[in-house]
Amino acid sequence: MLQGGVNPDLPFEYYTDLIRDIRKDFPDLTIHAFSPTEIDFMVQLTGWPLKTVLQRLVDAGMSSIPGGGAEVLDDWVRKKVSPKKVDSLGWLQVMEVAHEMGLRTTATMMFGMVDRAEHIVNHLFKVRELQDRTGGFTAFIPWTFQPLNTKLEKLPNNATGVDYLKVLAVSRIVLDNIENIQASWITQGLKLCQTGLYFGANDVGGLLLEENVVTAAGIKAETQQLDTMLKLIHATGRDAAQRDTAYNILRTYPRQS
Repeated sequence: MLQGGVNPDLPFEYYTDLIRDIRKDFPDLTIHAFSPTEIDFMVQLTGWPLKTVLQRLVDAGMSSIPGGGAEVLDDWVRKKVSPKKVDSLGWLQVMEVAHEMGLRTTATMMFGMVDRAEHIVNHLFKVRELQDRTGGFTAFIPWTFQPLNTKLEKLPNNATGVDYLKVLAVSRIVLDNIENIQASWITQGLKLCQTGLYFGANDVGGLLLEENVVTAAGIKAETQQLDTMLKLIHATGRDAAQRDTAYNILRTYPRQS
């Protein structure tokens, strides 16, 4: 998975060369790369149509697209917390065109800033409506805003663990057309992630080699061992399974009775 910021000093070829070099060294690797904000920036950088930019990335070896940068898909919220990122319609357009091209993507939501319940509901229904049209989302991953070391650190509206579990549960109900709802141990911690499996989640994300985004916001996202994650899942009374990015099951780990 590759995603980051936008840099006006980097040409578009930087991104295609990056993917092409990775693909050359690891021909079978799934390259899950570039959020809609980054892809929208590439469109502005090149002046090319969105579909052309996406096709160039696919030709270089990109496999799928992460759903980062969605924050809350309500422009009242986005103008306050991420005014320089692509707007709600632009985020959804990137995903819709990607789905039409056969690319699978995830969808995310980061909440607990200035957003209210109605903004979260708007977000869920926008994702649901797009999924009804395209069927291209493999998973939905909500998490709470991590304020430390950000310009929004002093916002009073930080979501609690209870808020997180409520959003997980409502997401499972509203997004009945998205098969996988992920509980994030990286942002929420192992215990709340485990609890999330009782509130509609069926996925706990992946093990980490390296993480730089939430780490910069003060979250200690340590690499977890497979045994730890198996114990976490088995303790809820469920069998565990290893998946790939497209949610194909690669191996199962039945719970020992």
